[in-house]
Amino acid sequence: MYKSSLAVAVALGVFAQTAGAAGFVEDSKLSLSSRTMYFNNDNRDGGNDNRESGQGFKLDYISGFTPGTVGFGVDAQALWGIHLDGGRGKHPDNSSFFPSDSDGSAVDQWARFGANAKARFSKTEVHFGSALAPNLPILVSNDGRLLPQTFEGGTIQSKEIDNLTVNAGQLTHAMGRASSNRTGLSVAGATADSNKFRFGGLDYKLTPDLTLQYYYSNLEDFYKQHFLGATHVFKIADDQSFKTDLRYFDSSSDGNNGHGGGYNFNNNGGYAKNTGKVDNKTWSAMFTYTLGGHALMLGRQQVSDDGGFVWLNQGSVVDGNGRNEGAGGSSFYLFTDSMINQFARAGENTNFGQYSYDFASLGVPGLKASVAYLRGDDIRYKSGHGTYNEWERDARVDYTIQQGTLKGLGFSLRQGVYRGGSNEASADQDQTRFIVNYTYSFL
Repeated sequence: MYKSSLAVAVALGVFAQTAGAAGFVEDSKLSLSSRTMYFNNDNRDGGNDNRESGQGFKLDYISGFTPGTVGFGVDAQALWGIHLDGGRGKHPDNSSFFPSDSDGSAVDQWARFGANAKARFSKTEVHFGSALAPNLPILVSNDGRLLPQTFEGGTIQSKEIDNLTVNAGQLTHAMGRASSNRTGLSVAGATADSNKFRFGGLDYKLTPDLTLQYYYSNLEDFYKQHFLGATHVFKIADDQSFKTDLRYFDSSSDGNNGHGGGYNFNNNGGYAKNTGKVDNKTWSAMFTYTLGGHALMLGRQQVSDDGGFVWLNQGSVVDGNGRNEGAGGSSFYLFTDSMINQFARAGENTNFGQYSYDFASLGVPGLKASVAYLRGDDIRYKSGHGTYNEWERDARVDYTIQQGTLKGLGFSLRQGVYRGGSNEASADQDQTRFIVNYTYSFL
């Protein structure tokens, strides 16, 4: 058990003495989430295919706060993944869907436990533990497989000033979505890790329709990153709006990055002006027009020529025996974080669009569908001479039962096609996912 989880367990014993007090118990929530998932990744270039299915369970307990000037509470999470089908030959050893056994096949099951202690003073909350799931411009916890990615460390959020939200924290470890273990924090291609990811930032609602953001983060010995964002929603009518979303990242090297020893960034498999170093500026713009159940989104993204976009990614970290930890699979705050590819290599200019429809407008609430297309051009070869392109097409249908005994039962069918225009691109892939979700609340 992790040290922070042990600390939370001790804290829970203390909190239990006041559990009868108003708030701690009365505001508690206990829920069990179930996710059944079929994952089929067809490698069109002749590499290893990935065809597996599994069952995931997530038990969440979220307490209220004890009364008083400073209120205390605790959150706990238990995760359990069960392998249903897909053995050796259909389970690549570096799979981020299931952990791998010693013979390269998927393990039968895996589990982990995490917990956070928390405190609240006025409109400020502090969380410390091993079940953190940030959703911020500089770090997005991934929940794209059976079990979610979580982090260990401490965070603080303050809303003391009207219309202003301040977030800050320090993280030390990550728990991968296909792992029972924790790892240090790292970037794509690096085998070394760090135990210090510090961040801080603010979201300011300048007007009811306009939000401005600034965030700074530092993964020690890897990179420093600044983020600027602006979101504006122009309401045309009750069922009609136009949304503008602008994002800009400026990332640079820190500490040992670029000096070898496992600290090199592979620039997402692409070109780097300085080998192994983080050196990137990326901007993106998205515009969405909504009319009734229709939504049309168009956008463009530009990655600078000197190196690829960088984000927390533990996929290259291995254990003491040189085996993959199952920590792969991470998200980032760009519109091109798509179903299969990222479109984040040096020099890449990506145009993208998506059309979605909510069938509630036709009297079928809970049914939604979307189709998206992305094309990246001007990607620099690793040599720096010449460019190539890549594209992806994604389609998705979701339905959630709205009433009756099975209310809340959700189904999701997703299909993606990716094609690269070079042997330096990702492997051509056709991917299908079918997911069934259900959450039952006890409290």
